[in-house]
Amino acid sequence: MPCFELLAGHEVKIFTNTARGVGQLAVRLAPFEALVLNRDRTSLPRLLLAKLPNLRLIAQAGRVGPHIDVDAATRQGIAVADGVSDPTATAELTWTLIMAAMRRLSDYAGLLKEGLWQAASITPARNGLGRSLKGRTLGIWGYGRIGSLVAGYGRAFGMQVVIWGSDASRQRAQADGHAAAASREAFFAGCDVVSLHLRLDDATLGIVGADDLARMSPQSLLVNTSCAELIAPGALLEALQRGRPGQAALDVFENEPLAPTDPLLRLPNLLATPHIGHVEQDSYEQVYRAAFENVLNFARGEPTNLINPEILK
Repeated sequence: MPCFELLAGHEVKIFTNTARGVGQLAVRLAPFEALVLNRDRTSLPRLLLAKLPNLRLIAQAGRVGPHIDVDAATRQGIAVADGVSDPTATAELTWTLIMAAMRRLSDYAGLLKEGLWQAASITPARNGLGRSLKGRTLGIWGYGRIGSLVAGYGRAFGMQVVIWGSDASRQRAQADGHAAAASREAFFAGCDVVSLHLRLDDATLGIVGADDLARMSPQSLLVNTSCAELIAPGALLEALQRGRPGQAALDVFENEPLAPTDPLLRLPNLLATPHIGHVEQDSYEQVYRAAFENVLNFARGEPTNLINPEILK
């Protein structure tokens, strides 16, 4: 990528595989003075930071979240630089998944390559038609930057948009002309498509449970491009096996990379993509350029975008 040229003259190591656990990460990261994190996939808790004596800067690609123990970093004199983010790529992928799942594009395209014309399944019971979006109800839980964009897409396609979430988010949605669900139960029971756009924290961990999913209709679609951990462990697999909701479209998973033997991938009513919501040329260029600039500025003694500037004292 063009932005990588900014790091010319610096010794750079790129990790493309996952290490888990404080011990493994400590061995891997101990030599480095600066870390650039890809979103929030690697947690840096107090115990890990204590094992990184050379670390002076954490530069986040995207926005800093709870995956970094900023207080612990500050106590150790480690600067934490915030990045930039743009909701467009993830919002567009969300809408792509909604359209593809509702029209069963993956099914039709796959079978066309096998010589089957206008067939969505070789199983007669599943060889049904896709459905259009106009006139149907789009439910969005979490009316933030991404959720509000998806709501706008839904309105443009003639859908009724219903919001669930905090009082503040529902009020913002109503001010924008959308409807607010009367209750959580009514939200899941009444929406043809439910899309999750919540940030993961202690309050939202496992917030979508089996009871919520069971209220969805056999014709409904659940979409998650946010965080897999928003859904209670195992709840979605069981729900899809029972046919409520009728299908799901996922870009996020509890364990990534997702193993090809994962039982979710064996479900015929699942459309899955490999966590590519923000993995897009323009988005990556923007977020990594900002992170690399924070590294260069720090190296020059002119740190930028620190969320713990008190370490400079």
